[in-house]
This record gives sequence, C-alpha cells and structure tokens, in this order.
Amino acid sequence: MDCFIFLPFLLGIPLLWPCLKATENPKTEKVKQPEGSHLRVKRGWVWNQFFVPEEMNTTNHLIGRIRSDLDNGNNSFQYRLLGVGAGSIFDIDPKTGDIYAKQKLDREERSLYTLRAQVTDTTVGKNVETESEFVIRVLDINDNEPKFLHGPYEAVVPEMSPEGTFVIQVTASDADDPATGNNARLLYSLLQGQAYFSVEPTTGIIRISSKMDRELQEEYWIIIQAKDMIGQHGALSGTASVLIKLSDINDNKPIFKDSFYRLTVSESAPMGTTIGRITAYDNDIGENAEMEYFIEGDDSQTFDIITNNETQEGIVILKKEVDFEQQNHYGIRAKVRNCHVEKELMEYHEETSSTYIRVQVEDVDEPPVFLLPYYVFEIFEENPHGSFIGTVSAVDPDQRKSPIRYSITGSKVFSVHGNGTIINTDHLDRETSAWYNLSVTAIERDNAQQFSSVPVYVQVLNINDNAPEFSQYYETYVCENADYGQTIQTISAVDRDESVEEHHFYFNLSVEDTSNSSFIIIDNQDNTAVVLTTRTGFSLQEEPVFYIPILIADNGIPPLTSTNTLTVYVCDCDDKGNAQICSNKELSFSMGFGIEVIVAILICVTVIFGFIFLILALKQRRKQTLFPEKSEDFRANIFRYDDEGGGEEDTEAFDIVELRNSTIMRERKVRKTASLEIRSLYRQSLQVGPDSAVFRKFILEKLEEANTDPCAPPFDCLQTYAFEGTGSSAGSLSSLGSVVTEQDENFDYLSDLGPRFKRLAYMFGSAVQSNK
Repeated sequence: MDCFIFLPFLLGIPLLWPCLKATENPKTEKVKQPEGSHLRVKRGWVWNQFFVPEEMNTTNHLIGRIRSDLDNGNNSFQYRLLGVGAGSIFDIDPKTGDIYAKQKLDREERSLYTLRAQVTDTTVGKNVETESEFVIRVLDINDNEPKFLHGPYEAVVPEMSPEGTFVIQVTASDADDPATGNNARLLYSLLQGQAYFSVEPTTGIIRISSKMDRELQEEYWIIIQAKDMIGQHGALSGTASVLIKLSDINDNKPIFKDSFYRLTVSESAPMGTTIGRITAYDNDIGENAEMEYFIEGDDSQTFDIITNNETQEGIVILKKEVDFEQQNHYGIRAKVRNCHVEKELMEYHEETSSTYIRVQVEDVDEPPVFLLPYYVFEIFEENPHGSFIGTVSAVDPDQRKSPIRYSITGSKVFSVHGNGTIINTDHLDRETSAWYNLSVTAIERDNAQQFSSVPVYVQVLNINDNAPEFSQYYETYVCENADYGQTIQTISAVDRDESVEEHHFYFNLSVEDTSNSSFIIIDNQDNTAVVLTTRTGFSLQEEPVFYIPILIADNGIPPLTSTNTLTVYVCDCDDKGNAQICSNKELSFSMGFGIEVIVAILICVTVIFGFIFLILALKQRRKQTLFPEKSEDFRANIFRYDDEGGGEEDTEAFDIVELRNSTIMRERKVRKTASLEIRSLYRQSLQVGPDSAVFRKFILEKLEEANTDPCAPPFDCLQTYAFEGTGSSAGSLSSLGSVVTEQDENFDYLSDLGPRFKRLAYMFGSAVQSNK
C-alpha cells in the first residue's frame, strides 16, 4: 500500500478515515469521501486537515494520527513532521504517528498551520512513501473581549439641541472569528449618561435623548459598553468613555447688574469726558456675549454710551457741555442688547434689559462770560480824547454773581471804565491806523483767578481832513528855445483820505499866479493835468527858475484844496531837446546822476570805513587779552621812566638796582614763588650741568599754573616759557642774575669766552675801568 491513514481527534474523540490508495493513473481520481470529511484526492495521494481548539490548557494534547497502510506494526517504520511549527509547536510520535500540540494555540495569532509528513523504513533507511501535506486549523473560542480602538472619544453638540440629534458614532472590534458562532457579534449599551443620551445597540450611534442647557452644565461624560455573543450569557465586554461638550448658542440676553446708576459730571468738563461705566452680564460666551449699549429717550442729546469691546462695559461720555446754572441734573435710560442674534433665536431677545442713570451736574467757579463773542465799534477820526467808543459787558455765570472789573492790556490809545465803557486816550488818525484790535479782559472781583477775554475791533472812520497833494516830487525844466504850447510836465495828485466814491481831483493855477503868462494848466479830468508854455523863448541868465503855484481840490465833503508849487528850471538844450546846462542843476545834469545817487555812494563809503575800523579794534583787543598772564608779568617786572638820561655816566636818572630786583617784586605774588625757586636752583647748578629732574619739575609746575589759572582762555592755546639752560662754560648771561652792586661787577671773564665775545669784553671792560 502507498498511502497514509489520517486519524484526527476532535475534542478527544478519534476520527478514523479509511486509507485512500493512489492510483497508477497520473490523472486525479475522484474518490468518494465520507460525509463531513475534508479529504480530497490530489495527484494520486491523499491529504487531510486536523482541528484543534485554541487555548487548550493541557500540554501534549493529541491532535490526530497519521499512519501508513504499509505499517504492519513491527516498529520498523518511523514517522516525521516537516514544516512551520514542526518540533516547536507540534510533535509526532515516531512509532505510532500520533501528533501532539506542545503548547497552547491562539487563533488570533495564527489560525492555520501547513505541515508535511514522512515515513521511513529504518531497516533500509529509505522513505516508504512520498511526503504528504496536511493542515492543522485552530478552532476559535470566545476568548477576546470587544475593544474600542479610538477611545476615549470627544464630541461637540450645540446646546438645546432637540431629541434624536446625532452626537457621535463609536465602534468596537472583536478579535474572535466572526464566522464562528456569535463570538464577534457585538451589542452596544450605555452604562452612564442614560438621562441625556441614548445609543443604537447595533451601530454604536449616540444620540441626544433630552435638551441640555450649556449654562447649567457644559460637559457630560458617558460610558458606553460593547458585548460580544450579542449579549448572551458568557459574553465578554469592553467599555469606552465619551466626553460630550455643549457648544454655546445665543439663547441668553444681556442683563444689567444694577437697575439704577448715579453719576456726576463737572460743568467745566469738555465734550468727550468719561462720566462713568455701566455693566451688563450675559451667560453666553464668545461672540454670543458681545453686546452694545444705547440710550433711549434722551431728548437733550447730552450724553452717549460707547461699548468697551474688551470688557463689554458701557462707557457713558459727555456729548455736549453742561451748565449747572441752566440744568443741574439729567435722567436717562440705557438699554443693552446682543450684537449677533440669529433669526431662529430672536425669541430669546424680544425684551431688552434697561437701567436708569441719573447724572448730577457739579457746580464750579466759572470765569466771566461776555454777552457777545466779539465786539466791533466805530469812531470818526479827530474825535477828542475821552470820546465814547462802545461798551462791553460780561457777567458771572455762577449763582453768587460776583462783580466784574475790566481792563485793556497793551494799548495806549484806549482805556476801559469799570462799567465796560471804552474811550480813546490818544489822537486817532485813520491815515495812520484804520483798525485797532483790542483785547478786553473781565475779572471777577471776588476771585481774580477767574477771568476771560473778548476781542474788540475798533474802526476809525474817515473824515476829509487831508488836502490833495502832488503824487511825487517833480523835477521840471524848460528849454530856452521852447515853443509856444509845449508840454513840459504832466502832474497827478493823491489824497490820503478814504473816499466813499472814487477820488476826483481838480487842477488850476492859483489866484496869485493868474497874471503869470509864461505857463498854463489844462485839467485832463482823469486826476492828471499838463503844464504848457504860453510863450516862446526863455532866458537862462535872466529868468533861470519859475515857481508855479498850482491849486488842487478834491471831491470830499466838504472839499479841501491845497496849493502845491511846481519848480521849473530853464535849461540850455541841444537840437533834440535834451537839457545840457540848467540853472542850479549844472552839477547834477553834467554828471548824469542826481542827488539820490550821491547820497547812496556816501552811505556805502561810510559803511566800508566803519567796517574797517571795527576789524582793527577787534584785532587790537585780541592782542591785549589773548595772554593775560604775560601782560601781568610785564606790569610786574618792567619799570618805565620818562626822564631823559645823560648817557652812561648819568646814574641818577634811574636806579639800575630796581631793574635787577625783579625777584623781590615777584615775591609779592604767591603763585610765582615756586618758579623763582626753580630759577635759583638752576643758577646754583651751573657748575653741575643739565638736570632733567629739575626741568621736569619746572614743566609740571607751569602746567599746574595753567590748569588752575582762572584767567586762562577757555580754548586750547600755546604758552611759551623762556627757560635758561645749564652746563654752559660761559655761565648765565641774564642780567636778572647779575650782581646788584657796582663792586661786584667784573666783566673780565668775557675775554675768556672766545672771539664772539671779544667786542663785549672790550666794551664792558673799558667801561668799568673808566668808571673806576
């Protein structure tokens, strides 16, 4: 025989299967199988499958047996298992072919094992038959509870949602085999939260079972349970927690905390002043709690309320200035409402909350108030001093009605009486000043700190008090060879008075000059006139100058006239009529320019010379003050004598000893003592040579004097000092260190100094001998 017999054991009961022989035909031969078996024929050999329940507690659990039909029981056949799990999970009795499970099997880890079986004849050492493949299936048992893989769960649902509103769907999974009984069939239920929520048993959908108000409770924790085996006895279960938050809807209107507010405001407070704050509360949150305040029934339009978007407070501000004397208190009603309300929620906001605000106006001491914002007065010019100008009036707006006094500052032309009457104190001339801008101050007599001012404009009205006159100075000349009727000058006039109508001037010769037959005036009726000659020929020698009195009248009320003299010079002219030589004008016309040019030149020359003198003075002053220390030394050491000496033999003119006692003079000044001591040290050290330490001390001493000198200039400057060196074989040549008596004078040492001092030795040596 060439086939295996597979004997599976299910739950300890052996299942015997007949041996199915392989056929010689290579085709697959269908073999009739017992009912309920898993045998099938494949390529001439038979394979089978075994079933073993998972989680069996016993070890070496017999699963089944394989046996060759050639095995006659003489124990010469040996059975072996090959494949995944052979030897580790499954084992086989080599003699009997019994298959055992060595450990517990978990279907959730692996539900199918595919193994191969071999049988070997130990006497010959060869396989008796070819390998046969079989399967071991692990049977499922309900050993896994349902698990919620994504818990804990969280959901958000609007507050006041109706019953049946979907909240969230939760799902559990069971690792057991869904094809084995009801091991993986789950059933959902609530363990906590049944009062507000419900769950669909098969789907795990959680719904709302009753309305909930977020303002009462914002969060709900519920516990959901999933049971397998559709909740039957012995079923396993798992739980999960679900956090359900209620989102806010605008179902609450804002309400004032207080029904009455009392506020105060000073009557001097400007517009926009914050008077106080009112507060309302809203149980909603976020955008649903945003509110706005408004005033209802304020006919005076004196106050307003704005909303602080951060604190949601209402800020009461002053919209118009208040006056305690006119109204000392106000009553307003304020309301509040939400800014964002959906239509379906309007039912919650039908009635708005309101509060009453009483505003008390506080009285303050106010400055006087003028009856008009400004005053304009008129007065004719030339009115006498003390003439009435106008009256200003101010009152104290407070209840005590303090008396008022008035003053005008900065004006010498006007003054004001105690009753506010303004008068002039000086001459008024419209042509000098047509308008005056005054400032009148009203001051309370009881409190000088309270005052106010008002602008007052005074217009000086015109009267015809200025006669017309020439518009300019005319330089008129007439040629000796002038013709009859020749125009020599066109004249015009001006009037400083103001005319209601346009100025109109009339020109005529004065009565005194009517007998003058040399010139006539023709009025052009346009405020100008021309002067014409009435004869031919003029003589520079006989009549060099003509004076023509001209009468000019204006159209004022009453009209004014003036006599203006036109001077006409007779000139010698060329053929073209250009003046060459005129009487009293020779210099001006010959030079080609007038007096104005000469005056301008003189002014320029004067300015130039003045500038030069100023520069020289500044330079001289700078020389005198640049080095005050040096000038002080000169005053202390130089002695001036105005006597004229009689030569070298005259010793009475001045005392040479005084010149040599400069050290004594310097001793009077304390600041020079240190330097004099240094000089004496140098003179004492002539025989030693240069001393760098003494020289350094001298420099430091001078530096200290310069730093502490209060008369030193405030800028950087260079100070020089004459320092006598040491170590010269000739000694010191300074006269300041010479002997002070004639007996000590000896210049014989000069002859020892070399050729350069030969002349000095001759002069001073011979002089000493002659004196002796």
